[in-house]
Amino acid sequence: MTTSTWTSRGHLLDLETLSSAQLRALVDDAESFLPIVQGTMPDVPMLEGSVIANLFLENSTRTRVSFSVAAHRLGARVVDLLGSSSSTSKGESLVDTASNIAAMGVDGIVVRCSASGGAALIAEHVEVPVINAGDGRHEHPTQGLLDLMTLLQHFGGELAGRSVAIVGDIASSRVARSNLWSLTAMGADVVLVGPSSLVPAEFESIVPVGPDRGAVSISHDLDAVLESVDALMMLRIQFERHDGDGIPDDYRERFGLDVDRAGRLSEGVPVLHPGPINRGLELAPEVADGPHSLILRQVTNGVAVRMAVLAGLLASDG
Repeated sequence: MTTSTWTSRGHLLDLETLSSAQLRALVDDAESFLPIVQGTMPDVPMLEGSVIANLFLENSTRTRVSFSVAAHRLGARVVDLLGSSSSTSKGESLVDTASNIAAMGVDGIVVRCSASGGAALIAEHVEVPVINAGDGRHEHPTQGLLDLMTLLQHFGGELAGRSVAIVGDIASSRVARSNLWSLTAMGADVVLVGPSSLVPAEFESIVPVGPDRGAVSISHDLDAVLESVDALMMLRIQFERHDGDGIPDDYRERFGLDVDRAGRLSEGVPVLHPGPINRGLELAPEVADGPHSLILRQVTNGVAVRMAVLAGLLASDG
């Protein structure tokens, strides 16, 4: 069920360094696992006997549980090491913690940490595959992959020429960064939308210009782009990274996707959100649960993506 066009890297640390062919191969692999996630095919014991360590030093529900479900579907066992229960809370370095976990004989490490580049640092010091489940403000590659998969499904397998708006706390968002790399690699144009305090101007030049790559632009007016984009990805306001600074008091009025704004979307324009949702702030409940929403499909696709990543990196024939 897996291909080998991306697994030679040995880790999954980012989407920046993946080509469009490698991204598509990963999504194709995930599609092959989707019937298992949906319950129409039995689990496959591709990783039977393997032990995977979830080293989650930041809070998580969806990502951690999704990796655990994916591992179980593949026959692997999972060990969770969470925040204050790990030795990093006693002052041990991230590398020392990961090196000790690897020395216990685990077959792979899934890591979420507050340090940008933390996953890559671990990968330099251990001999087992490392999967980045979100590192600081750097990237969240499996979230970017599941978002890509969801949009490719919706648009019949092609994104070239499409316009995707990513709305909200761009400055703090590793999800936005991963999506910038993956969506533009597939030919989609991305417009980053939010107040100037949350959408730094330098984001417009993060992705290099290329002949087959989509362009990146910035807008500080959601209403101005609402009727011209093909998809909307709303982001969570990450209050914990701002201490309240930089978030306008009128954020909901200017950038929240309420029922009125959703009613102005063209038919077939999907709404995505990586979760958790601040309901009533980024999204009205009626929109989050309404006909435009692909949020639960994102969650389902997330398990399939993580199955593909785990199988590709850890299976003996991966």
